[in-house]
Amino acid sequence: MEFSLARQRFYQEVRQDDEEINLEKAALYIAQEEYPELEVDYYLKALDQMAVEIQARLPEEPYPLRIVQTINQYLYKDLEFHGNSEDYYDPRNSFLNDVIDRRTGIPISLALLYLAIAKRINFPMIGVGMPGHFLIRPAVNEDMEIFVDAFHEGEILFPQDCQERLNQLAGQPVEMRPKFLEAVTAKQFLARMLTNLKGIYLNQGKIGKCLTMIERILILFPDAPFELRDRGIIYFQTHRWIEARQDLEAYLDNVPNANDRDVIEQLLDRIEGS
Repeated sequence: MEFSLARQRFYQEVRQDDEEINLEKAALYIAQEEYPELEVDYYLKALDQMAVEIQARLPEEPYPLRIVQTINQYLYKDLEFHGNSEDYYDPRNSFLNDVIDRRTGIPISLALLYLAIAKRINFPMIGVGMPGHFLIRPAVNEDMEIFVDAFHEGEILFPQDCQERLNQLAGQPVEMRPKFLEAVTAKQFLARMLTNLKGIYLNQGKIGKCLTMIERILILFPDAPFELRDRGIIYFQTHRWIEARQDLEAYLDNVPNANDRDVIEQLLDRIEGS
């Protein structure tokens, strides 16, 4: 399979050790496949400029909460970034260039913007993959249990607030597990962005674009069984029998007790009979 230039750049970026991956670059390479004329350096410089303007406003006493408040004032009040609650499933909410241009996004893309700026002002923050709602938190002090909700104008949350938000998203009480508030790796971060786009395109019936998202998730995690299954199903639907058989067999090898084993075996039988 011949990769596009954007896909090659994405591959080169994410094949590094996790701590070396530049999240915003990788995200822009994802967008570049959608927008082939996208100039990655232009948007990296836009992030640099935002950081310069925030740096000039930072308080003399660099307390984490004050730094967060300074970033919030600049992003949400001055530049009017906001969460796109009206059209949440617009794919543009997941492309970093669109987020910067349109000043709107979803939790994970606004978190990415926030993280990129925080990194540039030497205020380390990390992503937190809470189910259903991505958060970030300062990494300057492991004992400081505060979280920032980039979707809701940088609202500061404490663990109990996270519990309430989780309950609200689920529509019922949910047991908060420690792993819900753990930091995510760069690859996990990108996989979650791609999974969001995969779901959007699947719901829109854009199977080709859905396939490109799966393929990039598999660049990050080559043995991800459910991505292999889903790619195999798309290959089956598009009559790419050889690739379909390879992926579906790999899925069953990885998940021998899969709940949908019977269904997948029926697909494999149909491939053999084709």
